[in-house]
Amino acid sequence: MSKTYQNILSKTKLSPNKDWLKIKTIDMHTGGEPLRVIVDGFPEVKGNSVLEYRRYCKENFDHLRTALLFEPRGHADMYGCILVPPNDDGADFGIVFLHNEGYSTMCGHAIIAISTLAVEMKWIDVKEGENIINIDVPCGRITSFANVKNGKVTGIRFHCVPSFVVGLDRTIDIEGLGKVTYDLAYGGAFYAYVDMAKNNFDFDLGVDSYRILISKGMDIKHAVMKADKEILHPYEKDLSFLYGTIFIDSNKQDSGADSRNVCVFAEGEVDRSPTGSGVSGRMAIHKARKEIDFGETMAIESITGSIFKGSVITEENYGPFTAVIPQVEGTAHITGMHTFIIDPEDPMKNGFILR
Repeated sequence: MSKTYQNILSKTKLSPNKDWLKIKTIDMHTGGEPLRVIVDGFPEVKGNSVLEYRRYCKENFDHLRTALLFEPRGHADMYGCILVPPNDDGADFGIVFLHNEGYSTMCGHAIIAISTLAVEMKWIDVKEGENIINIDVPCGRITSFANVKNGKVTGIRFHCVPSFVVGLDRTIDIEGLGKVTYDLAYGGAFYAYVDMAKNNFDFDLGVDSYRILISKGMDIKHAVMKADKEILHPYEKDLSFLYGTIFIDSNKQDSGADSRNVCVFAEGEVDRSPTGSGVSGRMAIHKARKEIDFGETMAIESITGSIFKGSVITEENYGPFTAVIPQVEGTAHITGMHTFIIDPEDPMKNGFILR
């Protein structure tokens, strides 16, 4: 063995310079959709609620969002979250969500992942069977249920915030697509839901249509944002924006799933999972159409073939809307642990994106 190689083997630990920022993360995925959980090294965020923490991050630390999610540390479809204090003692912790465009108000795949991590890391007092975790997010409080068997998480389900339909079978003219029919609903974020069966598109929801789904999904999102004046949350102005477009194939899938979702959100990200907040909004739509009832479950497949199960727990009045409390079920896995270094002299320290 050469002396150089022996020297290499004895010097594999890096000691960063004192002026380099070190941020530690635990990376996960839910149904193929990534989640980079920032656990240490992020500067203190200030505020009195998760919604205020979100605003503070946006105004003060947006360069760290891009540094951690964009290339060279991430990619255009990376997703992340910051652990923050809860709104009050009724919750265990809070989360601020990060993506390529900014800061989401709700993310179901992240709830499933962070609930799994809370058990694995013993952030809560873990017991066999069902463990309840209360998580504050920008759109409200989420109650998550982690099932544990022999000390391991076997599945996560969560109850979303009140989810409601704004309008069904709305239409909009879009160049290159013609008249598009969509539903507008909220499941912690607002989405335009586009049923493939009601629209004469020349593409499907398979992997080979990935690029055209991004293009057309963003065309629909931008057109609805301009034309639809009812993208208004009844209580919070910061929640009043269209997050994405969800294409739906309502046919039974080869996997046995009842239908397929492909969500195009933020700045052209494609969710690898069936989209937890999107499934929540779908539960409101299906309840309004009398296509699902209490005690019934729908299995919804993603572009990667991963599956979430959705159901309706209760119904309640929410401002001017009749809302449902949806339940979404899925599983998540840990993929790695990282210590990211941000060198102030690095000209690309804040990240970049190439598609």
